[in-house]
Amino acid sequence: MSALTVAVLLSLVSAVAYAGGAILQERVAVTTPERRYAPLRRGMWWVAIALNGLGALLHVVALAYGPLSVVQPLGALTIVFALPMAAVFVRRKAGATAWRGAIMATVGLAGLLSLTQAADKQSLDNAERIMVALATGAAVLALMALAHAAHRHPVVRSVLLAGAAGVAFGIASVFTKTVAVDWSDNEPLTQQLPALAVIAVLAGAGVLISQASYRGAGLAAPLSTVTVVNPVVAATVGLTLFGESFRYGATGTAVALAFGVVAGGGLILLTTERIGAEGRPASVPVARGGPVAAEPVTEDAGETVGDAAETVADAKEVRVRELPALPSQPTPEPHRRVLFRHTRHPRERIGS
Repeated sequence: MSALTVAVLLSLVSAVAYAGGAILQERVAVTTPERRYAPLRRGMWWVAIALNGLGALLHVVALAYGPLSVVQPLGALTIVFALPMAAVFVRRKAGATAWRGAIMATVGLAGLLSLTQAADKQSLDNAERIMVALATGAAVLALMALAHAAHRHPVVRSVLLAGAAGVAFGIASVFTKTVAVDWSDNEPLTQQLPALAVIAVLAGAGVLISQASYRGAGLAAPLSTVTVVNPVVAATVGLTLFGESFRYGATGTAVALAFGVVAGGGLILLTTERIGAEGRPASVPVARGGPVAAEPVTEDAGETVGDAAETVADAKEVRVRELPALPSQPTPEPHRRVLFRHTRHPRERIGS
């Protein structure tokens, strides 16, 4: 088995692990709405954290076997894997619009990352580390503030929080790469402690914020946002600070921008689809062609029905009492049979 094949297999398993972790995070957010950031008492949440950690570890190992241009685009398959997995394991089927948005986001992200060309410089100096860390903190706080302001719009709030989590994860990846490069150059560990602290803070913040992003917005929109923003932020740092560029010169740059537009359109489609789903009233199922099975009536329901019946009876009694009295009709006497005696006519008497 070649190294490239190993990298592809590890990347696919990593995407599946990320998808499973996202599904569990969304279920925890639905079943534990009062703990939006860290539901520490839920075992399902810890399983989700373990799956996310496994996905990150496999992604790093895949980078050791294969090039970045192959491993990074395969990571975008997390969105595509998550939708059928959610339909199978938690009975959450995605609509056609969600599928179109997810595929658009995946294709756009994969195309954008495949055109990114790595540079020789892969590490940040001290001044750049401070600048990137401060800018990242400001961006994450700004997105969280906007999400708090949009609390009446769950989908918008979710996308903003997912964007903040994606920024945190992306910059954590940049610092991880910096530490790995410096470690290979045999630099002392004491010089890496600040970078390791930044990685821990950003990774922890990304996990907590991403958990909050799944509350009230479903699975596809926040997962797609995190999956797209994370590598895009890392690639932006690479293009601006590491000297990376797009392949094939100006043509490759134009194609990369087109892929970026496709990815952004997919995210917009997912967001608007979820907003439209919230705006539609819930449909009431109507039974057709056949008897409807009666549901058992609980004790509370029985008491409620009884109270309602008593209320209706009292209302009828009050209405009867309030009606004006009608004048009494004389009772008709029974029909009397009148007997007529047969008498003679006066003329008959005279003639007799």
